[in-house]
This record gives sequence, structure tokens and C-alpha cells, in this order.
Amino acid sequence: MDLQIGSDRVHFAIKPSTRPGLKVTLVRPPLLFAAGSIGNEIVPSIGLAYINGYLRKFGYEPTLIDGQGENHNIVTSVPKYPGYLIQGMPIEQILLAIPPDTRIFGITAMFSAEWPLTRDLINAIKAAHPLAIIIAGGEHISAESEYCLQDCEGLDICVRGEGEHVFLEACECITDNLPLTNVPGITYRNADGEITHSSAVTRMRDIDAIPWPYWPEGYLEKFWKSGKSFGVKTARDMPILMTRGCPYQCTFCSNKNMWTTRYVMRSIDDIVNEVVFYYQKYNVTSFQVYDLTAITKKKWFVELLNRLIELQLPVQWSFPSGTRSEVLDEEVLRLLKAVNTTYLCYAPESGSATILKKIKKQVDLDKMLLSIRMAKKLGLNVRTNFIIGFPDETRLDIFKTFVIALRCAFYGVDDIQPYLFNPYPGSQLFQECRELHNIKLSDAYFLTISRQNSDILSLNPVTFNTNIANWELAIYRLAITLTCYGISYLFFPKRILRTIKNLSNKQQSDTVLEARLQGILLRKKVNAG
Repeated sequence: MDLQIGSDRVHFAIKPSTRPGLKVTLVRPPLLFAAGSIGNEIVPSIGLAYINGYLRKFGYEPTLIDGQGENHNIVTSVPKYPGYLIQGMPIEQILLAIPPDTRIFGITAMFSAEWPLTRDLINAIKAAHPLAIIIAGGEHISAESEYCLQDCEGLDICVRGEGEHVFLEACECITDNLPLTNVPGITYRNADGEITHSSAVTRMRDIDAIPWPYWPEGYLEKFWKSGKSFGVKTARDMPILMTRGCPYQCTFCSNKNMWTTRYVMRSIDDIVNEVVFYYQKYNVTSFQVYDLTAITKKKWFVELLNRLIELQLPVQWSFPSGTRSEVLDEEVLRLLKAVNTTYLCYAPESGSATILKKIKKQVDLDKMLLSIRMAKKLGLNVRTNFIIGFPDETRLDIFKTFVIALRCAFYGVDDIQPYLFNPYPGSQLFQECRELHNIKLSDAYFLTISRQNSDILSLNPVTFNTNIANWELAIYRLAITLTCYGISYLFFPKRILRTIKNLSNKQQSDTVLEARLQGILLRKKVNAG
């Protein structure tokens, strides 16, 4: 490797382990989803890659076992959860891959919908390694740490919020046999078995001091070979984060529990150095921005795009996470086109001003529509995210959302997928729905979240709207989906040939719909056991 920039930051420059006697294993569970789902996809775990790199900076050499990083297209039935499947490594296979001398486990638990299987995995690991300490983190853990400890007897410590440094401090305390009381942002059982919370969630101040993600040798290649990517895909897609957190407070989002409302942008030099390093090391064909809210500060973003344009790297860029539109004016969109951005996702959420106000979604729909039209004129592939079925939402509100979705379809938006509202643990609306609808956290509830928006043909979803029946909401969702995709292919017929071509070669997709259909075609089902 000839690259010298940022040599103190990248993982190949980290010194050999100074903690040879302490074995840490990082584990991600396999994907759990409802049978018949078309809305799931396996992606590299950038969260565990960051934890991996951070621990290595301080002398550890973790092992990463990604339950979604092997057997990407193997789907297995789960007798314990009828109607659900897992994709990736079964729990038994994960157990066989664990180094026997592991003393500390780090488990990622991002999504509430996958908690039942994550809990089963943690308990299985504890049974096989009873003396080890098991630590879990992620958005679900951050939102319901006390519940997770009560529900999972194998779990020892919950990391709430940003995980790198907190996990490191917990490892150091365990290694040196020190009390956990001074570790910030954790929930654990004390010596008397009582659940104890340490200080509130804290954020890392200098994110440029965080090492880049550490990707084990051959890890990313497995995803590329099996055609797995976040949203649209090319041959060799690289995940990247430019910012952390989100300054907004949408009531349906659990972000605040995980990240607080502190929004931090990385230095442009650091991002550019990482981009160049990945391009030279992995020969990537596209960078996929995983940020919660990547495009917020125009001055910073314009400077970043100009630096990326100067590099003249033959790569594509995509923004598959829903982003803000305020900054996406003609100047920024032309810069995005110049850097070879191929996919951009907007998140209007609703077409009703009343609902937008209730959910604290600060967006100007007229300006967003102008931005979307400009993005399509410049040749970008565009996705828009909508949600229907919010509490107190009326049929008129949904009709307004339908109208906005139709306008987007006629503008040429490539992907328009409405979701049914789900109250996610950690969000403000979850607390409101919990009281109003007497929600009880349980496997049944979490599995409902899993099924809700993955099986769009279901006419009997669980909804939390007081004005409209669940079956009626399901019909509205299906009607919006079919109408908008129908317009997409009817008024832009070249997309038919494009989709047929992409489904045939399975190595590239230009829309999320194509990527999901490719995923279904690649699945191979086997029976459990």
C-alpha cells in the first residue's frame, strides 16, 4: 500500500495487540424476517466495523462474526417462530465459529424487530460460554435497556448510545477487575442483581479521532460476490459515514435515544482521505452514504463535493437513506451530478401539513418537490419515502400524501414506497401509543414490527390509527405502491428493459425495487436442523 495520508488513522497502521490475554468477539445476529417479505436486504455492518477499528487502536484484536456476513442467500425456517425465516448463519453455526477463549462479547442489536432472535443468540452464547461477559448495544438496546436485561438472562451489560468508547471502557474495567460504576451510558446488573443505570448517554466529542472502520480480510468481498448492498448496487459498493447524529426531533424516530440531538460533521480532509484509501485498497465502484442526515449544512457539503470532484475518481455515489431537502437546491444537485451521484433518497414522510406538524417533520413540501424535479432533470435516480397510518391521521391526510406521491411519480421518481406507521421503541410516538393502546413489549410485538412493512400484500397489519381500520390502511398502502410503480413503468417505458436487464445479471440495480427483487431471486431456502 503506497498511500500515506492519514497513516495514523487507518487500521493497517495499528500496532500489534497489547492485550493478548483478553479475547473480544463481536457478533451480529442473522437477519430475521417474515416469510414472503420483499423489503429486507443484508448489508455490511459498519457499526461493528467501527467498534473493531476503535478497539484495535487501544491494543485489542477482536474477532468479528457476522451472522449476516456468511450464507448471504441461504434462508432457513425457524420452528420457534412460524411464518418467519432467517437469512445468513443459524445460531448453531455462529456458536461453532466463536473462539473458545473469548472473554467478552459485543453484540449489535439495532432493530427491535430482530430482538427475539438476538435474545436467543445471546442466551445460546451464554450457555456455551458461561464465564464470558456479554455486552450489547444499538438503537434497540439504547431504547429499552432495562427491558432487554429483564428479558435476556444471558445479557450482562447494555451500552446506551454511541458505542465505541463506552464499549472500550467496559472492556477495560472487566480486564482490570474494576467496578462499572464510572463507565458512562451503560445499564447492567450490580452485585446484588439489581438493574443499575450509570450516567446519561454521552457523545464522543472528536469524531475525527475515531479510527476508520476495520473490515476483516475478505469480509467485504463476500458481500460483493453475492450481490448484497444497501439500496441500489454496483459491483463493489463501499459503506461510508460522513456525519453522526441528527439535529431534528421527528416524533416517529428513535434517533434521539441513540445519538441525542447533537449533529457532528467529520472534517472534509478526513472523509477525502478515507475515500481515496478505500478506492486504492478495494477498487470500489461506488460509495454508499449511510448517514442519518448527511445533507444538512450547505457550506460544508458544497466544499466536500468540490473536493470529491477534484479527485476525479471513476466511482458512483448514492444516498440511500432519507435525507433533508433544504440544502438540495440547483447548485448542490449539479455538484452531486458532477461527482457522479446516481441515487438520492428524499424523505417527505407525509403530504399533509397537519401531520408534518404533529410529527415535527420540518420540511417545506413545495421546495422539496422543486428539488425532486430538478434532481430528475439532471438524471439522478430518486426515491421518496412516505408513511401512512400515523395516530389521528385522517383519510384526507392520506389522500394528500397520495397526491404528493402521484406528483413525484409523474416527475419521474424511480422508487415510491409508502410504509405503515410503526411505533418504534425509543421514539416519542411509541410512548404515546404505549399508553393509548396499552402496548406490551413482547416477542409478538417485535415480530409484528418485522412483518408490518415487509409483507405489503398482507391486508391484516397491526396499526395504531384511531380513525381508519387496519385493512383499509393496508389497501391504501398497496394502492399507492402499485399506482406509483405503474406510472413509473407506463410513462417511462425504458425502465422496463432496464429492470429486465438488471434482474437477469443481478450485479447491478438502479432502484431499490430491483435490488429487492434480485434478493428474492437469489434466496435458497433450506429446512432448519
